[in-house]
Amino acid sequence: MVASPHPAPSADAEPRSSAPTSEAELWAALRQGNGYVILFRHALAPGTGDPANFRLDDCSTQRNLSDEGRQQAVRMGEMLREQEIAIAGVLSSQWCRCLETARLMDVGEVEPFPLLNSFFQDRSTAERQTEQLRAFMLENRETAGVTVMVTHQVNITAISDIVPQSGAAVVLRASDTDPLEFVGQLPPR
Repeated sequence: MVASPHPAPSADAEPRSSAPTSEAELWAALRQGNGYVILFRHALAPGTGDPANFRLDDCSTQRNLSDEGRQQAVRMGEMLREQEIAIAGVLSSQWCRCLETARLMDVGEVEPFPLLNSFFQDRSTAERQTEQLRAFMLENRETAGVTVMVTHQVNITAISDIVPQSGAAVVLRASDTDPLEFVGQLPPR
């Protein structure tokens, strides 16, 4: 990765980008480990948002993964294993489609993590939640291995300005010298 000539942003600034990175270079960086976060958008779940009767504790009221989405989630995990990425932890939104994606990836024990919950239907929490997620990433920048986070498009866009497809990922890195850096993207599998 090439260092950017821009001054380091404050902790509440948007992630800045390093020079474009090839997918091979991105995988090599991830194998090095510390401070990297892979923000996966959940696998394919047809539709947009959730039904009006949505309840967090009842998957039957939510938009869920399709069969194709379940297969995609398995491929997402295979990709991480094939690349020999050391996983520090797997955090997921509490929405069923995210939890199922994370579990089907099968790269570690999945921990429900409310900061990754969608704010698609209630934007009033977006700024606070995004800032708390950014702070969490910065506080854990010395953790060995890569942190995998499975979340929603709105959450990823809020922290990176990128609109990922289902099953795609945005890679960020927190460090002492560069609070939150955009490192690259992984296409859907």
